[in-house]
Amino acid sequence: MDLVDKAKNYVAEKVANMPKPEASVTDVDLKGISRECITYQAKVSVKNPYSVPIPICEISYVLKSATRVIASGNIPDPGSLKGDETTLLEVPVKVPHSVLLSLARDIGRDWDIDYELELGLIIDLPVIGNFTIPLSQKGEIKLPTFSDLFGGGGKSKDDDTVAEC
Repeated sequence: MDLVDKAKNYVAEKVANMPKPEASVTDVDLKGISRECITYQAKVSVKNPYSVPIPICEISYVLKSATRVIASGNIPDPGSLKGDETTLLEVPVKVPHSVLLSLARDIGRDWDIDYELELGLIIDLPVIGNFTIPLSQKGEIKLPTFSDLFGGGGKSKDDDTVAEC
């Protein structure tokens, strides 16, 4: 093995053993309703092991129900992870009404759908460069009722703001 290969292996080993931020999805819930879509909000907790803030380059998401993609998107430049702290990120996931209507066959008596949410947090780590933290969460989410859709349900349950799509 020559010197260049030894150097590459040394660097690869050191990078592999570096602490990296860890993340988990803590909640997915209905955020708001507009004329165009329904917005769900995923709450993501991210622990930064470094004493300096780390920029988040992008958050990508894919929301599936019964293996069908019902929403996907990217959030460019959503901010930074605080140094040596846990940062709570809120990721809005916007689902068009037309897609939800096509899911009617999956709706249970309690107006829930099974979902799988896949997230990718792309962060800019010093020395390493862009690094993706993959996350996946499965569960059930409530669909809005007809009274939510047609009876003034356009406001968020949390903060009285109208959801935008």
